[in-house]
Amino acid sequence: MLDGATPSVLDVKDLKTTFKTRGGAVHAVNNVSFHLKAGELLGVVGESGSGKSVTMMSLLGLVPSPPARITGGPVMFEGQDLLTASDEQLRKVRGARIGFVFQDPMTSLNPVFSVGYQLMEPLRKHMGMNKTRARARATELLQLVGIPDAARRLDDYPHQFSGGMRQRVMIAIALACDPQVLIADEPTTALDVTIQAQILELMKDLRDKLGMAVIWITHDLGVIAGIADRVLVMYGGQIVEHAPVRELFANPKHPYTRALLQTVPNVRGERAPRLRVIEGQPPILRAAPTACPFRDRCEHAFDRCSRENPARRPVGPVHDVACFWDPETGAARDV
Repeated sequence: MLDGATPSVLDVKDLKTTFKTRGGAVHAVNNVSFHLKAGELLGVVGESGSGKSVTMMSLLGLVPSPPARITGGPVMFEGQDLLTASDEQLRKVRGARIGFVFQDPMTSLNPVFSVGYQLMEPLRKHMGMNKTRARARATELLQLVGIPDAARRLDDYPHQFSGGMRQRVMIAIALACDPQVLIADEPTTALDVTIQAQILELMKDLRDKLGMAVIWITHDLGVIAGIADRVLVMYGGQIVEHAPVRELFANPKHPYTRALLQTVPNVRGERAPRLRVIEGQPPILRAAPTACPFRDRCEHAFDRCSRENPARRPVGPVHDVACFWDPETGAARDV
């Protein structure tokens, strides 16, 4: 676990992303603030539609504009506000200083170019390498992510790789320019359990070896338990709880976090209670939230939850939550 003196490499404050649709504006990200420390792995969890991916893509200007409009800020990285950066400045950051691994490698890799070409492209563009040096570095990268016979496989095309190997290729491309931050958007979702475990071990080894900071987006709390230092729980386009991973699992404070943990199967051998199902769906926010977005699915909601959207408040030295209900007392929190 990192200590409090470890410097931040990324600082996000009050990020907002709105999409203009035929049905009206959709407020997908609402006042999201967090920081990322050098060398740590930050987990971001929540259901589909909770705003995880849109938040991280907004940081790098990867959401289409229009229909998206990104406001708030600043988003500080290496002394630069990414929200006010030009397209050219963002291109220099994307893929070079901040790497991004998407969920489905088959749609992220170009099927008509060899894997070697796609690995060499960022090396030649961002690092100024010639073809010979770029090919040598591409071979090293495939070896780094555990692909055997790397030099020969540079000439293969994406369809010649298995799903797990394609994901390793995507990780190699994201690592090509030695990024300071790697954002991984549910990179193991489409893989079977054995391959998922291999990719997770690979990411832990790479973080320890390269010293980069990682943001890991997932809906799988089991994944987060095994790799993360800290966790952000997102719901309705905002962060509802933030804590170190052990603290979050041992002492969850938000009803949504507690409900998520109750949906995880018990594999310790004893007879487990029936798995919980969180009834309902995440909200589609047609206006900026003025009430708790989880109130309609929460068994502890009371009048104030419909009148006011709770701000994140500290409930411990390194633990904060956006909720008016106190699980310790079973009553409204004294705020």
